[in-house]
Amino acid sequence: MTSRPATAQHLRDLARLRRVRDRIDREYAQPLDVEALARGAHMSAGHLSRQFRLAYGESPYAYLMTRRIERAMALLRRGDLSVTEVCFAVGCTSLGTFSTRFTELVGVPPSTYRRRSARATAGMPPCVAKRVTKPIRNREARIPEPQLA
Repeated sequence: MTSRPATAQHLRDLARLRRVRDRIDREYAQPLDVEALARGAHMSAGHLSRQFRLAYGESPYAYLMTRRIERAMALLRRGDLSVTEVCFAVGCTSLGTFSTRFTELVGVPPSTYRRRSARATAGMPPCVAKRVTKPIRNREARIPEPQLA
């Protein structure tokens, strides 16, 4: 049986982790790093990373990059910004890292996504477009069953 003080501490830790996640959601375009997030939550960077991964299934950095890529997808669908402008608008400082991460999560480079998505989501309400184009992390993507001939 779990003791009440341990349960209370666990609930306080979860509340701090939710605040960190909410901060990432709000400030994704700002320069954020795990150390700054940990300071804001009064935790060490290592402890924050371990606890965040236990609670949400991914590291704070991976969560931040996913939020940035989701926002980048929306900006690229609009079509009025270049890939470089989108990269910096979502808080990435390296076009190479942005393009690599985008390709990992979305499956195509940002420039290809921009060309294809403009046609694919034309006339679709933004809330629907966001849902149907949400990136799927590689470990979550379905792997097709091998076909036996």
